[in-house]
Amino acid sequence: MIGLRPNIAKMAGYTPGEQINDPAVVKLNTNENPYPPSPRVFEAIQAVLTGDKLRKYPEPSGISFRKAATRVLGIDSESILIGNGSDDILTILTRTFVPEGGRIVTLTPSYSLYKSLAEIQGARFQTVAFGPNWSLPAVSAIPPDTSIFFLANPNSPSGTFIDIQKIAAFIEGLPCPVVVDEAYADFAEDNALRLAKLPKVIVSRSFSKSMALAGIRFGYAVAQPEIIQEMIKVKDSYNCDVLSLTAAEAAIQDTAYVTETRSKILATRERMQPALEALGFQVTPSQANFLWCRRSDRPVQPIYEALKQQRILVRYMQYSDYGEGLRISVGTDAEIDRLLSCLHDII
Repeated sequence: MIGLRPNIAKMAGYTPGEQINDPAVVKLNTNENPYPPSPRVFEAIQAVLTGDKLRKYPEPSGISFRKAATRVLGIDSESILIGNGSDDILTILTRTFVPEGGRIVTLTPSYSLYKSLAEIQGARFQTVAFGPNWSLPAVSAIPPDTSIFFLANPNSPSGTFIDIQKIAAFIEGLPCPVVVDEAYADFAEDNALRLAKLPKVIVSRSFSKSMALAGIRFGYAVAQPEIIQEMIKVKDSYNCDVLSLTAAEAAIQDTAYVTETRSKILATRERMQPALEALGFQVTPSQANFLWCRRSDRPVQPIYEALKQQRILVRYMQYSDYGEGLRISVGTDAEIDRLLSCLHDII
C-alpha cells in the first residue's frame, strides 16, 4: 500500500473482546459491570439532550468534571487529564514520552494493548516476567534505556494486586516514567492515587468498570501538573464529548451507588472462586472484577467454545510465555449461576 508506514504494515493490531449485542447472551468476556450506571447519569444525560449543548464544542479540558473529581478524590484539578477511555490516556502517554525507537516495558502476562501502542509508535516493546506469586521483578530487570514502564494493578488477566508500598519502592529505582494502570482499582483493597504526587508517576483510571460506563468511553489520568501540561499538548483538541463528560461528572459524584454495586460484585466474586475450583479450575485470587482460570488436566479452549455454543461468552487468552486460561468476568448472580450450571454439564 502506497505510503503505509512499515511498522503499521507489520503489526497485527490489538484485538478487543468479542461484542455480541444480543440480550440472550451472557457476556462475561470484557469485564463490563453487570449493573447499570448510577441513575444520576441518566438524569444528567437527559438534561443535556433537552438543552443546547450538543450543537457546541465541549469544554476541551473537562473542567467541570475535574472540579467534581477534586471534591470526591481530594486531588488538585490541575493534576487531572481527561481521556476517551483509559486507552486514550495510554495513547497520550505513549505519544508524550516514547520517541521512535524508544522502549516500552511491562510485565507479562498483562494488557496486550501496550504492545500495540509500542508498534504504532515505532518503539521497541519488551516484557519482563513477574516475580514469584505475581510479585514485582528486581529493578535490575528493567533496561536503563526504558522510555516508559506500564504496570497494570490489579493486573489483567490475573486479577492480582501488588501492595502500593512495594510499588513505591520499586518505582524509586526505575530510570523512567511509570504508568500505574488502574482500570480495576475500585475493586481492590487499595489504590495508587497517592503515588501520583511523585515526579515520575502517572495513574490511569477508567469509567468502564466500576462506573458501568464502558459504552460512554471516559477515563482520566492523575499526575503532577507539569506532566499533565505536557500531555495536554499531544491529546486531541476535543477528546471527550459532551455526553461522556456529563455522564462522568454525574457518576463520580454518586459514591454511594458505586459502593453499593461494588459490594455486589465483590460478593459474587467471593463465591465464584470456590465454585470454579470445585469444577477443577486453578483460580488465581483476584482483586479485580474477573477471575483467571486455568486447568492442568485438559486444554481450556474447548471449554470456551462449548460455553459459546451455550451463548455464554468468556475470554480465552493464550500467552507464548505463560500458557492459556479463561478470564471470566463477574456477572450478576443469575448469570454466574447459569455459567456454573453449563460448566458442570461441559466438564
